Amino acid sequence: MTQTAPILHVRGAVLTGPHEVREEMWVVDGTVTFTRPTRSDDVQSVDGFVLPGLVDAHCHVGLEAQGGVDPERAEEHAVAERTAGALLLRDAGSPVDTHWMDEREDLPRIIRAGRHIARTKRYIRNFAHEIEPEDLVAYVRQEARRGDGWVKLVGDWIDRDRGDLAPCWPREALAAAIAAAHEEGARVTAHCFGEESLLDFAAAGTDCIEHASGLQQDSIDLFARQGIAIVPTLINIENFPKFAEAGEAKFPAYGTHMRDLYARRHATIAAAHEAGISIYVGTDAGGQLPHGLVAREVAELVQVGMTPLEALNAATWGARAWLGRPGLEEGESADFVVYQDDPRSDVRVLGTPEKVVLRGRAVL
Repeated sequence: MTQTAPILHVRGAVLTGPHEVREEMWVVDGTVTFTRPTRSDDVQSVDGFVLPGLVDAHCHVGLEAQGGVDPERAEEHAVAERTAGALLLRDAGSPVDTHWMDEREDLPRIIRAGRHIARTKRYIRNFAHEIEPEDLVAYVRQEARRGDGWVKLVGDWIDRDRGDLAPCWPREALAAAIAAAHEEGARVTAHCFGEESLLDFAAAGTDCIEHASGLQQDSIDLFARQGIAIVPTLINIENFPKFAEAGEAKFPAYGTHMRDLYARRHATIAAAHEAGISIYVGTDAGGQLPHGLVAREVAELVQVGMTPLEALNAATWGARAWLGRPGLEEGESADFVVYQDDPRSDVRVLGTPEKVVLRGRAVL
């Protein structure tokens, strides 16, 4: 016989929205309710400041620097995210299939973008499908069906002839591919470090851009007008000087360019925020960085000028709405994180969760 889960009585400050706070909430059979249950046996109290499970909107479960990893290692990635309070992950490209995790009630929920799609020899080895423009539509359709409503393209990379970052795709190929993704019911995002590819993706109708370190006033205006979101992954952009050093012996222009993008990273994202572009939290864990760093990325967004509440929204209520997933709502899954102190006063609190509850059960 299956043992009935205890009722949780959650008290303190239950932050159900940017400006919505409740004093208490109950968890019954794994779901949220704001109505006191009639059953009174086996009730456990939880006290503190409560947020919906955090969102890491750019990570790579099952991917490390050398490529795909085995299921045991992929599980470690998911557990590290969970321990940090990230209970909803947008996997922005992985060569391994992690759908088996959907059957595990103790692991975070994952929204997948299938495998990266890159131009031949224009991305990290073992990460992506490497193809030419004439095959782009077919591969976009394939990955749209493999994923969970997203497709991930590699928009720019080092061009050996130019010796610097350059767009990977002709604009007309991008337009056809993005239209195909939308026909399949998927949204499109793209890895873009430099300036030029952003204009191509905006013209082609993309939904989102990862990193977006090359934003300038013309592309900022386009993104704001077209409602294109960005996931800056600022803690990964901290690696740009290292990338520059690794590449500048063969490609000195690339080294200079990457250092410039790094130097103006905060001003770039601050300008995007000022223009009203939607910004969401993502760490880029899995390629260069370990998993479980979502609190650091939230703190970076405060450094670029977001208020603490805006940065929290980019990792919780706003990010969940953008991804089409609920927060702390009546009848929805009880996925939340409890903190001893108020993260609205200091987002660094996110680095020390007191309790993590997933599908109504404490996992930390």
